[in-house]
Amino acid sequence: MRRRTRLVSTAVAIAVVGGLAACGDSGSSAPTLTWYINPDDGGQAQIAKECTEAADGAYTIEVSVLPRDASSQREQLARRLAAKDSSIDLMSLDPPFIPELAEPGFLAPVPDDVKDRVTQDVVAGALAGATWKDELVTVPFWANTQLLWYRKSVAAAAGLDMTQPVTWDQLIDAVRTQDVYLAVQGTKAESLTVWINALVASAGGEIVVNPTADAQDLELGLESDAGREAARIIGTIGKEGLGGPGLPTEDENAGLSVFQGDKGSFMVNWPFVWSATKAGVEDGTLTQALLDDIGWALYPRVDAATPAGTPYGGINLGVGAFSKHTDLAYQAAECIVTPEHQAYYFATNGNPASNTAAYTDAAVLEAYPMAPVIRESLEQAVPRPQTPYYNDVSIGLQETWHPPSSVDPDSTPRRSTDFITAVLRGERLL
Repeated sequence: MRRRTRLVSTAVAIAVVGGLAACGDSGSSAPTLTWYINPDDGGQAQIAKECTEAADGAYTIEVSVLPRDASSQREQLARRLAAKDSSIDLMSLDPPFIPELAEPGFLAPVPDDVKDRVTQDVVAGALAGATWKDELVTVPFWANTQLLWYRKSVAAAAGLDMTQPVTWDQLIDAVRTQDVYLAVQGTKAESLTVWINALVASAGGEIVVNPTADAQDLELGLESDAGREAARIIGTIGKEGLGGPGLPTEDENAGLSVFQGDKGSFMVNWPFVWSATKAGVEDGTLTQALLDDIGWALYPRVDAATPAGTPYGGINLGVGAFSKHTDLAYQAAECIVTPEHQAYYFATNGNPASNTAAYTDAAVLEAYPMAPVIRESLEQAVPRPQTPYYNDVSIGLQETWHPPSSVDPDSTPRRSTDFITAVLRGERLL
C-alpha cells in the first residue's frame, strides 16, 4: 500500500498546487488555508471547494498535491515542519507517520471541543490511528481496511463455508487442493509490512511492545508465538509457491490481477478491487461472470477462535503547529470530515469513511455493497506500529522477511529483531 524511500536531499520541493482555485473574490482579505493532500480522484479538491463555500468568507481552502508515494509525502512534510514552515495549515497524513510528526510538536494540539465532535461515531481503528500517547493528535478522515475476497466457485469446490470465519490454514489447504493461487502482497514494500503486522496482531501479538520508548529502548515482539505463527504462514505460502510465481514482486495491483485470472481463488486486499473490477467489466477487459463470482468476508484469522487484527490504513487530517490560522484550520477540518463529505468521498473516490454514519448512505451502499463488512472490519482493525521510528521498523521488516520463500519461523523473527534493533541503536544501516 505504501512505499518507503531514503531521504536523498536537504532541499524540499514545494508541492505542486492542485487544480482547485480559491473560491470567491481574489481580492478578498479572508485567510487562505493550504491543505496538503495525497493524490486522489479529485474528491479532496471538491470537498475543499464545498467547505470554502460553506465558510461564507471566513476562509478559503487551496489544495496542494503531495507526491504519490507515502515516503516522499513524509519526507516533504517532515522537512518543512522542521523548518517551522507556516504555510502548512492542513495535511492529509498517512497514519504510520503521525507519531513522527506529533512527538517533536509539529502538529497543533486538537482543541477539546473539536475532539468531542470529531470522535463521535468514529470506528475504533481510525481512533487508534489518530492517537499518540493517549491523546488525539489528528482528525480522523477516511479509514481503510483489507477484506478477504474470494471466488465463490473456488470456495464452494473447496468446501468452505464463507458465512463463517475462515483461517489462513484453511485457505492454504484450499489452494493446495484446487491448484489455484492465493493473492497476497509479497513484494519488498510497505504492503509486506501491512501483511506481517496483520498476521502478528491476528495471533495476539504486536511488532513493537513499547511504542513510546526511545530508539535504543524500543522492544520488539517478533520473537514470540505470534511472530513465529506469522512467519510460518508467510513462509509456507512462499516456499510452496501458493502465491504464484510473481509473489516476490506482487503488490496490491498485481495481486488483483492474479485474483482476476484463471487461477484466482482468494485474496486479501483493499476495497479498491471492487471498483477496479467493475471498471474492467464496463470497458470489456473483464467479464460479468467474474464480477458475479466475487464474494467478500472479514480478513482471515490465524487462530479459529480469535478475531483477526485486520489491516488499517487511510488518511487523518493534521494541522501544522506553525500555521498562522490554526483555529480556522480546525474549523475547516471539521467541515472536511462531516459524515456527508465522508460518504461522498467513499462513493466517488472509493475511500471508506471513518464515521459510521456514512455507511448508511444510499450512494455508498450502491457503489460498495460490502460497506457493512468494511465497517465491521474497521472496528477490529489494528494500526501498524505507532512509533516515531516507524520508518526504520518497516524497512527493517521488509529487509528481513523478503522474499516470502526465505521466511522461517525458527529464524526470521530473531534475525529481524536483531537487525531492526541494531539499526535503531545506530549499529547498522538500512
